[in-house]
Amino acid sequence: MNPTTAGTQIGQPNTTAIVFFLLFVSITLAITYWAARKTKTTSEFFAAGGGISAGQNGFALAGDFMSAASFLGIAGLVATSGFDGLIYSVGWLVGWPVVTFLIAEPLRNLGKYTFADVVAYRLKQTPVRLSAAVGTLTVVVFYLIAQMVGAGNLIRLLFGLSYETAVVIVGAVMILYVLFGGMIATTWVQIVKAVLLLGGATALAISVLWQFGFSPAALFSEAVNRYGPEALAPGKLVSNPLETISLGLALMFGTAGLPHILMRFYTVPNAKAARTSVFYATGLIGFFYLVTFILGFGASVLVGRQAIVSVDKGGNMAAPMLAEVVGGTGFLGFISAVSFATILAVVAGLTLSGAAALSHDLWSSVVRKGHAPEAEQLKVARIASLALGILAIILGVVFKNQNVAFMVGLAFAIAASANFPALLLSMLWRGFTTKGAVASMLTGSISAVLLIFLSPTVQVELLGNASALFPLKNPGIVTIPLSFIVGWVVSLVSPETEASARFAEVEHRMHVGAAVAPPVTVPTGVAGTVPPGIPEAPQKV
Repeated sequence: MNPTTAGTQIGQPNTTAIVFFLLFVSITLAITYWAARKTKTTSEFFAAGGGISAGQNGFALAGDFMSAASFLGIAGLVATSGFDGLIYSVGWLVGWPVVTFLIAEPLRNLGKYTFADVVAYRLKQTPVRLSAAVGTLTVVVFYLIAQMVGAGNLIRLLFGLSYETAVVIVGAVMILYVLFGGMIATTWVQIVKAVLLLGGATALAISVLWQFGFSPAALFSEAVNRYGPEALAPGKLVSNPLETISLGLALMFGTAGLPHILMRFYTVPNAKAARTSVFYATGLIGFFYLVTFILGFGASVLVGRQAIVSVDKGGNMAAPMLAEVVGGTGFLGFISAVSFATILAVVAGLTLSGAAALSHDLWSSVVRKGHAPEAEQLKVARIASLALGILAIILGVVFKNQNVAFMVGLAFAIAASANFPALLLSMLWRGFTTKGAVASMLTGSISAVLLIFLSPTVQVELLGNASALFPLKNPGIVTIPLSFIVGWVVSLVSPETEASARFAEVEHRMHVGAAVAPPVTVPTGVAGTVPPGIPEAPQKV
């Protein structure tokens, strides 16, 4: 079976793609209008009032996580590198059991809107929330840049629009979702996107397997005939074992530290629903990665590596080109529209998590010391969403030619190094202190950024230097243990009696939950204790 030699329609205006894209945007804007009428409080804006079911949240988690990098990037890596392309799939997927067993239930029981709620539960509010906001916003900004740059290049290739026009369209639609609909709209956008992406990718995989009598073995055999046994052997993409381990650690623990993923656990009614939703999400994401593996090998055989690289040297057009080969321009149009929807859903989730860090962690908890009225909190949240959306558009245009994989790698490295260690230590270790938390989060953020700047990705590939001071492309193997060690050592040398005394309360609530379910709205500015079900902040700030 020979690869296609016909010219591709990628980059030309595609009526089917435009129709499907307009249909998706119309449906999701209608959802946003409906959600806007229900979003009256900060709880509804940031956590959908805790009214999302486990099944719905499972699909939304999958939709939030399955980015264009997952769909187009992994299919392209498998198409151009063979078996090695699976390293990203495995790394990202293995992170979900970590989330299931270590993070989901405790986070839901201890927090309110952000992961900083958990870290700061028994510690001093101001320094912890400031440090957590630094880590959160750094991850969000780099991930947003990656998504916006990816969106610009993708839409330019798929629809023939200019890069800048594509970035502005994505940014504008995303602002509408988040600004007016909050978490309710974002959740349903992610659910619709997950259904479309899983359906489209599955249909494409079935079309590929149909060409080989529904035998994956026949597909792999054809790949070996065409590209040799190394197509099914590891070592081509990542040959250094340390590099492989470091990348795997960042992908695995980065998942458990991504603010827009952690935020979704507050949208369900209780901790059991949080854990169940992760179970559903893991199954959906695992199935999706199996499908992309088929798509990658299908593209390498039916389209051909040379044809794929000639359109986009990163291989990102492998899946759309495969859709065109097996289903014509109509199928190409559908997959193109799904790819666009994929980016919109992810940037909406990222923007909302960044807005939560700015309004809840910084404004309400640090600036206003927890005494901001409900209306003020909601106003600041919407202003923060608008500001982040505009910033995303500007950064997308400014960083037009940057390496997207580098930006995603940096975001995961920071999430794994800054957010995950502090989150885990705060839940599991009685001796963890305010100074330890601050030192851990700042060390993780700074060391990850510094070592990636000194890595071959920046020094050799981007700056053109002969060598790099740090030999690994991903610093996870250094920065993740470093963040744990710094948090541990600093906590030992600066003990905090009050924080240790409150650990029993944390431990009980983490496993049992609140005696009363969290109310949707919380009166502010009223003397007395915090209402049951809302994490009580220590008095020291």
